[in-house]
Formats: sequence, C-alpha cells, structure tokens
Amino acid sequence: MLKSETMPIDQVLTEAKDKMTKSESAMMHEFDGVRTGKANPALVENIMAEAYGSTMRLRDMAGITAPETRTILIQPWDAGTVDPINKAIQSANLGLNPSIDGKVIRITLPELSQERREELVKVAKKITEDGRVAVRHVRRDALEGLKKCSKESGVSEDEIKTAEKEVQKLTDDFIKKIESHLTDKEKEILTV
Repeated sequence: MLKSETMPIDQVLTEAKDKMTKSESAMMHEFDGVRTGKANPALVENIMAEAYGSTMRLRDMAGITAPETRTILIQPWDAGTVDPINKAIQSANLGLNPSIDGKVIRITLPELSQERREELVKVAKKITEDGRVAVRHVRRDALEGLKKCSKESGVSEDEIKTAEKEVQKLTDDFIKKIESHLTDKEKEILTV
C-alpha cells in the first residue's frame, strides 16, 4: 500500500479532530460567560461599549480582574471611558450593578437564588447541546470526506470502514468530554 493512498484518509481524520477540538473550545468559551457564584472576568469582557466614536469590547478598553470571589474590577485604560463602560454594563441585562469608584468600576455579584441557578443550568445545557451538534456536524463532514476518498483515490473498502470507525470513536470521545464539562459547570453553578 502506497503512502499517498492513505494520505487523504489521514487528512480527513486530522481535520475532523481539529474541528472537534475547536467546537469543544468554543463551547468552553461560552461556558465562561455563564455566571456562577464566583466572579469571572469573562462575564463582562465581551460587552460592547461606545468610546472614541465607535463600539469596542470591554476587554479592549480596560483591564478586567476578579480580585475577590464575588467582585469584578474594571480598570479602564482611559479614565474618560469610565461612564460609557458603566452604561454598557447596566444595559447588558446581566443583572449586574456596577459602581464607579474613582477611576475604576467595581461590580459586586449578588448571591444567586436557587431559581436563577436552575435557569443558568438550562443555559449551560443549551450550550452543551450546541457543542454536541457541532461535533456531529464535523462527523458528518468527515464521513462524506471519506466517501470521496474511496471514489477518488481507490482506497479499499476495509480502509474506509476502519477510518469510519475511527471517526465514530473520535465523536464519542468528544461527546464524553463535552458531557464532562457540563457536569463540572452544573456543579459550579449549583454550589452555594
């Protein structure tokens, strides 16, 4: 068997793994935006604020830290952007009440009610389902790519079957990882 014959299959499998990894990473990034009992800069870093005649993300306008478990501290690079940042946080509908303290903005996270925690778990489950769907789309694309390989380069049916099993194993592994992330996030949200 020539190496050039297996290359398309290897390429399809490598591409599938890369795309599944990116889907998992995207899901994890979305999880960062789901509020838990602890302060996390990711809660506010993507809020858009008006400054300098354009709209910018908070993370591009200020240093954002969580110095305490329930406090987010926003230190704008330019003191003139304190008010626009404050307004943007209030209008983001996150249930956060920022307070201006000189040249910095402090956000003290209120304690989450049990009802709100359950809503956040639902949000996390929706994000997880989107992650699973993304992984399954990658699987579908990989299987189509393998069919093309068999037609175009004359790869044997056995090689294709083996590769298809490998794609399914990859899919199962990533779905398990995604489920594990959800379990961890649920625990984090529900911990009082």
